[in-house]
Amino acid sequence: MNMLAGETPERPRISFASGVPLPLKARFGVPRPLLPFRLAWRQLHAERARLLTAIAGVMFASVLVLMQLGFRSALFDSATALPQVMRSELFLINPLTTALFRAEPIPRIRAFQSLAVPEVTQAVPIYLAQAPWRNPATGTHRVIQLIGFDVQAGAIAIPGLAALATALTRSDTVAFDSRSRPEFGDISKLLRERTVLKAQLDGREVEVVGTVQLGASFAADGNVVMTETNFRRLVPDTKASDAALIALRLAPGADVALVRDRLSKLLPPDVQIVTHGELVEWERRFWDQQTPIGIIFAFGSLMGLIVGLVIVYQILFTDVCSHMRGYATLKALGFSHRYLQLVILGEASILACLGFLPGLLFSAVLYRFVGRAAYLSLELTSDRSVAVFAMILSMCMVAGLLALRKLREADPASVF
Repeated sequence: MNMLAGETPERPRISFASGVPLPLKARFGVPRPLLPFRLAWRQLHAERARLLTAIAGVMFASVLVLMQLGFRSALFDSATALPQVMRSELFLINPLTTALFRAEPIPRIRAFQSLAVPEVTQAVPIYLAQAPWRNPATGTHRVIQLIGFDVQAGAIAIPGLAALATALTRSDTVAFDSRSRPEFGDISKLLRERTVLKAQLDGREVEVVGTVQLGASFAADGNVVMTETNFRRLVPDTKASDAALIALRLAPGADVALVRDRLSKLLPPDVQIVTHGELVEWERRFWDQQTPIGIIFAFGSLMGLIVGLVIVYQILFTDVCSHMRGYATLKALGFSHRYLQLVILGEASILACLGFLPGLLFSAVLYRFVGRAAYLSLELTSDRSVAVFAMILSMCMVAGLLALRKLREADPASVF
């Protein structure tokens, strides 16, 4: 045989006749870097019951993490739905306000004072409150969020509002949020069936002139939009001089930072000036850091990864133990310890891929089903999918690294 002594798969044999190394692909059928993965797949495929158990464990972790992150994202999207549809460059809020659904009042006079800055073209006070809504069909009551402001100013661009702006200027008229929970009634259907739709809001009869699209949140199951005047009629206890926040619209091309600096010097310290992005982040931070909801979702994701890590580790550890004599034999034949390490890590990466793909598909189905049932905007984005796959792959690789400790016991001397 034309073969050098001590030949290994990592050191190609050399023909004594030509002195040229024979190509590895011709000898093994696959490129050299993929050789450990081929052995890893054969070992996993040989124990199908063990393979299916590992795939189920990785799939469980993938689904749990994807669902937890999906719920967390839907929470933030719903909680920040109102700030996100606001179309003003700057906002005045009370520094003590932690979230808009329970905003501390701000003096309305700050809106008029802001107009002293030439770049400020509009200052729109926005009022928020909650009141019982009576279902027009069943007569049941449920608390709904009231949003009052100048609907013709354009400070809040709620989908569907522009077409109803003129009708809402009439007394005792409201626009209903069609994305509210169904307990408030199928208002869209009732509007199609009736010429005039009357409803009761905090014991006062109002006319529903149409629907807008905003969406329920953890703070409010539904919303109704109205003018500032109608808001004060419905909520007489709310002082007209106190608003939840004030939206400032600037002239086109105005320097937001410069205007903000001028307003800071002009207004007293009982208001805080924030940009649109800061207002959204203000609301997001409240739900993430000051409520247990964000912590619960983060903890659920962590638990999913830990469970998957334990399952994959047990599978790989068992696999190493059952093939200990085989690994020792490979070492005796000249295979390096590094090569065997790549085999174990190859098994971990294969399990990550095989478990994540069905988990991703199952999660996509759950996103659609749970989103419709819970009236949440659940969307399986590509960024989230890539991030979760990176987590799952890291989880499996950590399990593989832990299992490598057992591989050290594979001693060639134990074979003989």
